[in-house]
Amino acid sequence: MRALELIQARPGITADQLGAGLGVTGRAARRYVAILREADLPVESVSGPYGGYRVGRGLRLPPLMFTAAEATGLVMATIEGHRGAADPADVVGGALAKILRVLPERVAVPTPTSSGDTATHEHLERLLAACSARRVLRLSYRTGRRTSVMEVEPWAVVLRHSRWYLLCWSRSREAQRVLRVDRVESTEPLAETFEPPDDLDAMRTVEEHFSQGWRYAVEVVVEAPPEQVERWVPRSFARLEALPDGRTRMVATTDDPDWYARHLALIPVRFTVVGDEVRAALAGLAQRLDAAAGSATSGRESQRALST
Repeated sequence: MRALELIQARPGITADQLGAGLGVTGRAARRYVAILREADLPVESVSGPYGGYRVGRGLRLPPLMFTAAEATGLVMATIEGHRGAADPADVVGGALAKILRVLPERVAVPTPTSSGDTATHEHLERLLAACSARRVLRLSYRTGRRTSVMEVEPWAVVLRHSRWYLLCWSRSREAQRVLRVDRVESTEPLAETFEPPDDLDAMRTVEEHFSQGWRYAVEVVVEAPPEQVERWVPRSFARLEALPDGRTRMVATTDDPDWYARHLALIPVRFTVVGDEVRAALAGLAQRLDAAAGSATSGRESQRALST
């Protein structure tokens, strides 16, 4: 297990380096690697002058080892950000419970409380396996009261805001889709395989998807390049397009122009809004802020007048 931990921590580690970390010879380290492989753990050898050992990706998750600090950090982050953390039936909640059982006794972590809103994940394992095997699936998917059947190429499974999503290419619709896993009613793996996009950034693609498809169109031109704008707005807020003069176009949609206007107000540089609904919401926000600032100034002036 110590050998596996070293290989995980230092991909490309050589047999001699592994042996030094274990306090044994390089020959003994190679025997340890052979034992790991006999246990069906995916330890790969990389050839070449910079080659060595690394843990490959497979359908079976290899054992992981965490320090107490790493495990505690995972627990704290999970409790802070995942509403299903208190539910052992939730995938994340079940994993959290396992970590809590092995933490040192003197490590104090808050007890997670249930939100009562845990999404089902009945088909999650099969979707993950299909993504890893790059195998086409036939899905039965529920939207409201309607259930449809589609054939998809499952690219990735993403956890976002405590919900699981399947990013896929729908062969039935000839379009990229983001599906909620808790709405998948059945899965059937097909014989055909596929190749996902080489440059796929699954999290970015899913987050940008959330900014589209709502009632009101939004277009904003920001007087700053995209690398700065992406520090001020989340990817789920808008899709960013670089303009040739160092500016950025934000393209999005929203069902709530007032909410969108409040978040636009946090951008610390000049910007211009195209679209009547969000522009009107911004004007209303500006009036409220101006009135609040004016009333504060009037209050201070009245207080000074009374004191004199």
